[in-house]
Order: sequence, then C-alpha cells, then structure tokens
Amino acid sequence: MEVSVDRALCYGSAECAHRAPDVFAFEDGYGVVRPGAVRAVGNPRIREAVLEAAEKCPSQAIALREQAIASREQTGALGERDAARAPE
Repeated sequence: MEVSVDRALCYGSAECAHRAPDVFAFEDGYGVVRPGAVRAVGNPRIREAVLEAAEKCPSQAIALREQAIASREQTGALGERDAARAPE
C-alpha cells in the first residue's frame, strides 16, 4: 500500500500521527509519512491504524493506494504486458 499526505489539504489536526504513529509524524504543522514507513503497513495492526487514520482525517488529506503488482497478485489478474511474459 502506498500512503501519502496532501499538504495542500492537510490543516494540521495531527489525527494521523495520533492514530498511526508508526507511519505518520507531525512536522512543521502538517502530517507527513515517515521515511520507510510504508514497509510497516504490511503489519495487520499498523495497516488497520493507517486505514482508520485515513478514514478519520478531518481534511481527507491522506491518500491510500494499493500497489499495482500486489493487487494483480492478489486477484490473479494479468495485464497485457504481464500476460505476454507469463509462462505457458
């Protein structure tokens, strides 16, 4: 999962840093994603905290996006490029 905070939307409530401190920090009056924190989102407890932080963010500044490769692996779907390289 990719996690980002849109500084143009964030108005500094710090909800994200309180709800998911392993992933978010509060710097210069804004919520930010901690460097390297995306790896921590693989932990189910931390993932749930990130989802809650995004849901409860009063300015809706947190964006979550599943990584394309992970999504294809989970669904078993292959794009055209992947299908061309898939073993027969």
